[in-house]
Amino acid sequence: MKQKPWLASYGAIPHEINPDACPSLVALFDEGMREHAARPAFTCLGQTLTYRDVDQQSRALAAYLQSDLGVGKGDRVAVMLPNLMAFPIALIAIARIGAIQVNVNPLYTARELEHQLSDAGAQTIIVFGGGAATVAEVMPRTAIRQVILVGAAGQPGIEGAVEFEAALAQGANLPLEPVAVTGDDLIFLQYTGGTTGLSKGAALSHRNLIANVMQFKAISPDNLVPGGEVVVTAIPLYHIFALTVNFISFFSIGAHNWLVPNPRDMGAFIDVLKAARCTVFTGVNTLFASLTLHPRIGEVDFSMLRLAAGGGSAIVPATSERWMALTGVFIREGYGLSETSPVVSFNPPTINAFNGTTGLPVPSTDVRLLRDDGTDAADGEAGEVCVKGPQVMRGYWNKPEANAAAFTSDGYFRTGDVGVIDAAGYLKIVDRKKDMIIVSGFNVFPNEIEAIVSGCDGVAECACVGVVDGKTGEAVKIYVVKTANAALDADTLAAYCRERLTAYKVPKLIEFVDSLPKSAVGKVLRRELRN
Repeated sequence: MKQKPWLASYGAIPHEINPDACPSLVALFDEGMREHAARPAFTCLGQTLTYRDVDQQSRALAAYLQSDLGVGKGDRVAVMLPNLMAFPIALIAIARIGAIQVNVNPLYTARELEHQLSDAGAQTIIVFGGGAATVAEVMPRTAIRQVILVGAAGQPGIEGAVEFEAALAQGANLPLEPVAVTGDDLIFLQYTGGTTGLSKGAALSHRNLIANVMQFKAISPDNLVPGGEVVVTAIPLYHIFALTVNFISFFSIGAHNWLVPNPRDMGAFIDVLKAARCTVFTGVNTLFASLTLHPRIGEVDFSMLRLAAGGGSAIVPATSERWMALTGVFIREGYGLSETSPVVSFNPPTINAFNGTTGLPVPSTDVRLLRDDGTDAADGEAGEVCVKGPQVMRGYWNKPEANAAAFTSDGYFRTGDVGVIDAAGYLKIVDRKKDMIIVSGFNVFPNEIEAIVSGCDGVAECACVGVVDGKTGEAVKIYVVKTANAALDADTLAAYCRERLTAYKVPKLIEFVDSLPKSAVGKVLRRELRN
């Protein structure tokens, strides 16, 4: 696709942003903390920090890392935390000393943690108490020498570890030497899910993140009112979606961010939503779906909500319909990846209803759809989504072979997702290339099947995979979690699908299950169902 049909749909949205308008995330953070010093920045577990508090505590931690632990520019610091106050404090501190944050899922097994720490070459880790035992197990086989423990009361400790509060107290009395940080310096190693093997670290620079913050602000200006936004963050901050959108973008405009450490504790989560009365809420499909079905959700006043943003996986129409009925706000979908900082496309303010697309490519971004032979797909034809823009990563950390495969010869990042762009420039993600099911030579995309099945009464959530079939090569199988007390059976569901899907797409196998395997961010793990 040579032209950019989305530009004609931009209206007042600028075609380009300047990713060098702000020199680094440090400058972005400093400006936000100075401008909004007295405003509440974060609320979590009954405590609130102002922007001034965050400034002081992150400065203290930066001084401690620099002076006491000897962490210098370019050193990797692993951060293994759920959504606690310590996360934003750590990130800003790490940025201030020019180090690189390695975001780690706090629920990782020892095997996963050892791979990531070894691959990144991290010598320092900031970890919550619940993850201390896993860190202790892998330490002898990694370069980790320095551990800062967050909320470790009642948890097994690590010999020589320093408690987070003690680090802040010491750092408050230490000098902080200024470090020159530019847009070209790395800020994150953002490890991908590793769906095709061991996870790889997307090397993201300050410029990548600045660009994406500016792109998000440009395409969603109505939802970033300086000093006027309240955000509830239930998706984990170590995931790139919450990291860039919920934290960095909204921090830069003085928003009040309510952090949810454990969204699986739905009672506490509902209490946060009641207290916050948020203007912005972000989530993945499973999070929105589970909230709409919760018996206490009616207690929440959603009258202040203006933006419900969905990403991470496809939002199915039935979920957006239920969310709209509950809140009066439809789910505005976007698309992105760890490798793109993450936002590639988002539905602009001119869209006033759920449309099943991930919106328009953001400013300064080019998207091409390529066939398997490397040629551009025709108008309306599906192809692999390939992206070029200032938010695209430098490459994978220490992975020259993976980088050669990840980019086209003219510098477009191959996402591995199959998409279609309509005449108005809206991008629809059809599915992951590797999740596509081939039935008797016909392509079946699981997203389409899941969207249909989710619309059937009695279905709480579902996941579609391909299974080996002697007659058709592969067959469609659907795993279904029923709503409470639903009388749904396989025959009824099959009949519902036959009315709405061509014969080869109708699930041949239907299995009812109590739950679906999910990643920490709430994406359904189809690969585990296939295995």
